[in-house]
Amino acid sequence: MKVGFIGLGNAGGKLAGSLLRNGYDLTVRDLNEEFVNDFISRGAKSANSPKEMAEQCDVIITCLPSPQACSQVMESDSGVLAGISKGKIWLEMSTTDEAEIRRIGALVEAAGALPVDCPVSGGCHRAATGNISIFAGCSRSTFELALPILTTMGRRILHTGELGSASTLKVMTNYLATVNLTSIAEALTTMKLTGMDMNVTYEAIKASSGNSFVHETESQVILNGSRDISFTMDLVSKDVGIFNELAQRQGLDLEIAPLIVDIFKDGEKRYGPRELSPNIIKRLEETADVKVLGRGFPPEMIDDEPEESGYEVVIKDRRDC
Repeated sequence: MKVGFIGLGNAGGKLAGSLLRNGYDLTVRDLNEEFVNDFISRGAKSANSPKEMAEQCDVIITCLPSPQACSQVMESDSGVLAGISKGKIWLEMSTTDEAEIRRIGALVEAAGALPVDCPVSGGCHRAATGNISIFAGCSRSTFELALPILTTMGRRILHTGELGSASTLKVMTNYLATVNLTSIAEALTTMKLTGMDMNVTYEAIKASSGNSFVHETESQVILNGSRDISFTMDLVSKDVGIFNELAQRQGLDLEIAPLIVDIFKDGEKRYGPRELSPNIIKRLEETADVKVLGRGFPPEMIDDEPEESGYEVVIKDRRDC
């Protein structure tokens, strides 16, 4: 099976790396030639255009930073849709809007191909080892065709339902993580002002009902000072904005989500859109005139679990999909 992968950024490069590491015939494409050349040096091939890749590969994967970027890659004259054909599979691994994925998915289906929205969750450090979780929205028959590739890139694979359902759930989980990050920034800064030892504070949260995945990962790079979680403020603004718009389309005016959007838009204004997202704490550090740092924390997260074969998460009492 020939696989094409478009988008070799923070998450995409690691997901594509898992495919290459596990022996897939891989063709890659990215606007950054250094990323492409790195994969070529490790045995991958490259394509001159998304259209060429779609013509040559059985499965085409996109992992891009925005719905606009995906639309360009899919719908331009030299895009994926110009080259995709009957029986091929398109896996969209970006975090994108469910309405947009359904729109482009309909165009993929019109060409006789099979669309899947399959965003990932769990951090880039787990994407690097193939231990990340993957949601997949598509028909059951398409899911079973895609499952061998999904279990190569991820460990826990969740069939979420029809096309678009995975993207809906993904922006929800990113929203929850962002709310958690924002509250952690407030909690750590407040504890710093009270004179608490930051290492003790970290362990107290970890051992308590206040613990979370975000605390065990992002708090560590905050306290190290690197703030490097391979995610940026503009991406947070995009994801939380999509979630807020999703609620609005259902007639629901949320209270916390618009506030989080405003906080990260302010962070972008102060520090730039490509500032690392955990540095949202700088807004509080600057106000309080403190630096929230600990001792001995890592500059980036590394997955210390061995790479394992992925599997489908079986959901008890789910409705048929």
